[in-house]
Formats: sequence, structure tokens, C-alpha cells
Amino acid sequence: MRMGELPREVVNEKNFNGAVRHLRAAGVRLPTFRELADPSLIPAEVVAEVARHDSTDPSTANLFRVHWFNGEDGSMVATPGFVVLGREFTGVAAPIAVVLGDRFPMIGSHKVLAAYACLVSRLITGRFDPERDRAIWPSTGNYCRGGVAIGRILGCRSVAVLPEGMSVERFEWLRRWINRPEDIVRTPGSESNVKEIYDACDELATDSSNVILNQFSEFANYLAHFRCTGAALEKVFQRLQDDEPELTLAAFVAGTGSGGTLAAGDYLKDAHDSRTIAVEPINCPTMLYNGYGSHNIQGIGDKHIPLIQNVMNTDAVAGVADDSCDHLNVMFNTDVGRTHLVDRRGIDPAIVEELRHLGLSGIANVLAAIKTARYFDFTEKDLIVTVATDGSNLYDSERKKTISNSFGGDFDAIAAAETFARHLIGVDGDHYLETGYRERRRIFNLGYFTWVEQRGIELEMFDRRADQQFWKEIQEVLPVWDEMIDDFNAKTGV
Repeated sequence: MRMGELPREVVNEKNFNGAVRHLRAAGVRLPTFRELADPSLIPAEVVAEVARHDSTDPSTANLFRVHWFNGEDGSMVATPGFVVLGREFTGVAAPIAVVLGDRFPMIGSHKVLAAYACLVSRLITGRFDPERDRAIWPSTGNYCRGGVAIGRILGCRSVAVLPEGMSVERFEWLRRWINRPEDIVRTPGSESNVKEIYDACDELATDSSNVILNQFSEFANYLAHFRCTGAALEKVFQRLQDDEPELTLAAFVAGTGSGGTLAAGDYLKDAHDSRTIAVEPINCPTMLYNGYGSHNIQGIGDKHIPLIQNVMNTDAVAGVADDSCDHLNVMFNTDVGRTHLVDRRGIDPAIVEELRHLGLSGIANVLAAIKTARYFDFTEKDLIVTVATDGSNLYDSERKKTISNSFGGDFDAIAAAETFARHLIGVDGDHYLETGYRERRRIFNLGYFTWVEQRGIELEMFDRRADQQFWKEIQEVLPVWDEMIDDFNAKTGV
């Protein structure tokens, strides 16, 4: 099967029957994408069973928590968790709603949704034999953790492939969830070294039992975020619009990452004619300047254009600096920083408390949202929505590094005041590009070097992605997959 082709039927009956047998023995019922987009559709008896399990455990019930509608206590809620940042915090009139990804089960990141979509879409089409195959999860940290979690629940052996320079907390989690040390593969570098991950996967792929689930080219990643994340963000907007009927959904902002989360922008643009803004690090400014480099905004992306990124539907690119994210990570998660925000800036303590839900990429998204509000001169009636992929608890070790390296080991009141002024209120319009056709096409063409020259993708398939009809057609696969999941569950009898 060629890259980009999404099966609408079982392509290998032997693998499919093995998967049915395997999940029947494991007692696993698979949620559909429609249920993950709208958890009110999950049967009441399933919801009751889910409530009996801790959201951090490798329980089969936690598959039905792989959505945005989780409360902090793991209960199902009507509206995803979010925080609205106002003018006193951002310096711009437009409200910025940050939807919180750290409420996802097991890994505290929305990447578990992408991992579920990538593995389950293979199981129901017979492209993965859980009794033989190993799932290989190339990632800079959260996606491979999501894959390990989903794999453990489904009884599939998983291998995490990630750069050795990622946060200590990622590796600590992996060591708790993976039984075999050799199933954690460390590659050179950090967030900016995705090619090195690919190289390691190429070696693993020489064994036919290793199945590479590359989030950067797995369209199931795009589809899960299009349907599930898009619907969740829309629900947050509708909740806020209930209180402010004149509110419009002006823009969706998200880091490039694997390209998956940006799919929610396609959903929102179809429904609300909003803009989609892609975020990248200015230390590695690929989209902005055809540039290169290295950065440490973990979760925001690398120096290439993902195959599943719908570049030709992106309205602007915002660049964010490493040191801004690092310094604000310190400010939001230290007593000195929080005291400055409350006592000196008059920010609601409840809002300040919510900042712990922002990891490095979430902070980057907020800064890009501020740039967007300034560039387009949005008003208080123009809502910007963005996401926090994970929470600050994954970056305690990075915070300690920043305090040591940038503040000489002491983040005091003066440092807090300087950080707020320079990295938050001081956000300017530099490194921001509104993309017309020619700029979109330039960025689109940058992907040629990764996917056609390096990865051997057929040029015809690569080029088809420039046409929006391509994306409309793959979106039509989701209801077919839901029917196939229903059929799969019927066969397992769980």
C-alpha cells in the first residue's frame, strides 16, 4: 500500500482475525472516533466502568478517556478543560482560550489520541498483527509515550524511539511503562533531530515484524485531530459564545509538531471561517526563512515539513524563541514568579494557578497567539483558541537547567519582573508571516527534500496534498473506520 492511501476495508484477513482473537482475549472494546469526538455517545455502562479506574493506570477502560472531555479528577465533563487569558496577562484585547491537554489519561498529553488513531486504524484494517508485530513509535517524547500506553493496553509490544536530549521526565515515565530496556531507543540530539530518529527507524524496519508508526506521515494522526480536537475546540468556543453572543472564532494557533494538531484548524475553518496559524521556533526557522538550527521547545516541531501538514490551508506562521518559553516556564512554576503575577500585575490567582497546565509548547502557542492578535489587530470580540499539548510537570528538569544557566541559580523578584516585561508583555510582531499562495507553495515545496528525496515518497502522491480536495477525501474515511470499529467490536464480543 502506497504512502497516503487509507484503506476502507480489511487488507489482510489473517492479521485481522489475529487482532480480533488477541483483543477478545485481552477484553478490549475499542472506542470509535465519533465517541472520542463526542463522549456523550459512550454507553452509560462503559462510562460507569471507566469511573472505577484511575486515569493514570494501564487499564482497558482508559481507552474511553482518550479524548479532551476529562475533568482533573478523571470524570467526563461537558466542556474540555480550558483557561482564558485576558488583556491584563497578554497585553492584547483578543481573549486567548488555551485548551488543556494534560487531562488526557496515562501520559498527560493529547498525543495519546494520535497514537490510538495510528495503531487502531491499522488493527481494524489488518495492517498490524498484535501476536507478531512490534509497534515502533518515532517521537520527540509524547507520541512515543502515547504509543507505549496504547500498546500496553492492547497487549502489543512497543518500542519508543526518541532523542537522548529530551526531558528527564519522559524517560522516567518510559522506564515505568516498558519492561524491556532495549525497547527504549535513544537517538542523538534533542527536539531538532528528527532525521536521526528516522535513521534509527530505517534500521529497525529491516526486521519485517517491526511496524513503523511515523506520526509525521500517518494520516490517522491528522484525522483524529481533525475530528476529535476540532470538535473539542469548537465546544470551548460555543461555551464562551454562550456568555458573549457577539464573540467570533478568529484563529486557531498550534505548533507544527507532527502536523496532526493543525488539522483541527481545517475543521474550524470549515465551520467558522477562522484562520489557522502554524508555530515554529525562530532558533530553527524552516517555514519562515528556509532556515535550520536547533531548539528546545519540546513538542513544537523540527526542521522539516510533516507530510500530514496541510500547508496550503495555513494562513500565517509565527516564530517563537527558546529563551522566552524557558524563562516563562520558570516564571509560571515558581513561587517568586506566581507572586509577581498576582501581587505586581494584578492577575487573578485562579488564572495563575492554571498556568501549571502549560508545557513548553503550550507556552509557545500562547506567545504565538499574542503575536497573531497584534498582527491582525483583533478586538475583544475575536477569540483565539490554542492548545497546551502537555503540562509543566514534564519539564521540572528543564526548569532547573534554566534557573542555573540563565539566572545564575536564583530566580528572584527582579528576574520575575524582567521576564514578564521582556517575554510576555514585550512580545512583538517580529518573525511573523502572513501566507499568500506563493508563500504557502514555498513552504509546501520544502517538504520535497524530506519526503521525496530522503524518504522515497512518490512525487505524484506528494503533490496531490497541495489540492484541498485531497484532504476532503481523506476526511471521508473516518465514518468508514467507525463502522469497521463497530464491526471489530462485534466480532470480539467484548
